[in-house]
Amino acid sequence: MEELTALLHSSRRIVAFTGAGISTESGIPDFRSPGGVWTRYDPRDFTFDRYVASADVRERAWRMRREFSDAGYRPNAAHRALARLEEAGRLRGVVTQNIDGLHQLAGSSRVVEIHGTAREVMCIGAAPRAGMPAGCGFTAAHEWAIARVDDGDPDPSCPDCGGLVKSSTVSFGQVLAPDVLEDASLLAESADLMVAVGSSLVVRPAADLPLAAVQNGSRLVIVNDEPTPLDDAADLVLRGRAGEVLGPAVEELLGP
Repeated sequence: MEELTALLHSSRRIVAFTGAGISTESGIPDFRSPGGVWTRYDPRDFTFDRYVASADVRERAWRMRREFSDAGYRPNAAHRALARLEEAGRLRGVVTQNIDGLHQLAGSSRVVEIHGTAREVMCIGAAPRAGMPAGCGFTAAHEWAIARVDDGDPDPSCPDCGGLVKSSTVSFGQVLAPDVLEDASLLAESADLMVAVGSSLVVRPAADLPLAAVQNGSRLVIVNDEPTPLDDAADLVLRGRAGEVLGPAVEELLGP
């Protein structure tokens, strides 16, 4: 912890890279562990192509979104710690694999969401192919779709063009937005300290970003419960829960 505080103190261009582990302390289950999302839903049902092809899959997807919407998850100490670092002018931004929007709720203003956001929905067109959304441009808050589902429409369609509507998240088999990847890469390359929190660092291309930061001269801190493939490349590895590590370290740096 002393080493972490010293690294935070000596850095002026901190960039955070976060994964599911930063949000489990808010009660959001991760995907792969026992009790995780994929123990209750079949991940094979949530590929982009199956979503496009099957009204049943879309109906199950909206039920899953409804379940998460009802839970009312809130930011935890780790999200708040990163927001404080940004407010203090030390953290340039957050690159996250998460879709929950908790960084923004905690007060972070520069957040690059590699896998999209569950807070919005979007038109993807009537018959998109090759993992490429081809909608008319319609977007709305997530609550719009949930209200439609609650009103008895299990598979809401676009009110502008009649196309399929999907959560603004990146599904299996869906192409990552090139401009989002570029923003994430530029942010990572600007870092003098990359703090990777709660990520297994195995899902690519997102997991390549901390290594790219190191290759560009940044130091690397990894905070995670389990070993990662990049542990040997890190300047410091801390095993533990994100909030229990980052919260006290930032308080030591910035005060209560």
